[in-house]
Amino acid sequence: MSYPQGPGIGETGMPSGATAATATQQIPTTGLDTDLGVGRPVEDVGLGELVSNISRDISTLMRQELELAKAELKTEAAKTGKAAGMFGGAGFAGYMLVLFLSIALWWGLSNVMDQGWAALIVAGVWAIIAAVLFVMGRSKMRAVHPKPERTVETVKQVPDALKGR
Repeated sequence: MSYPQGPGIGETGMPSGATAATATQQIPTTGLDTDLGVGRPVEDVGLGELVSNISRDISTLMRQELELAKAELKTEAAKTGKAAGMFGGAGFAGYMLVLFLSIALWWGLSNVMDQGWAALIVAGVWAIIAAVLFVMGRSKMRAVHPKPERTVETVKQVPDALKGR
């Protein structure tokens, strides 16, 4: 970048004897309508350079947005991992609860009947629960359509949209 030269202005573009702090106060800043950040007014810049600047700025903006998205996703993924671990722990604790409640029911029933029959009754209750859950899960799975219908339709429309139809 070239700095303006003239009386009282040094090689760095700052007035002679000025420090960086005073230089920022003394150098006037201009708005986007008069300066492109290349040290020339808008009127002196060609169309090709304007397009090049816009293209570069958009590219820079996209890269920065992508980096921001990556950082946000990384943070959210860490939070999600911790939550998933806690759900896993809760699932295991729930499993242990059901196991010990089943054993307690087995022992409770063994006070009024033979221990073998009590164990068979508890196992039968769990077999019925498993069968009901299986039937419900199978009916829900049949309602699932793995092919994303709406996405397929919109993707089919993309070539026509690009052709201007």
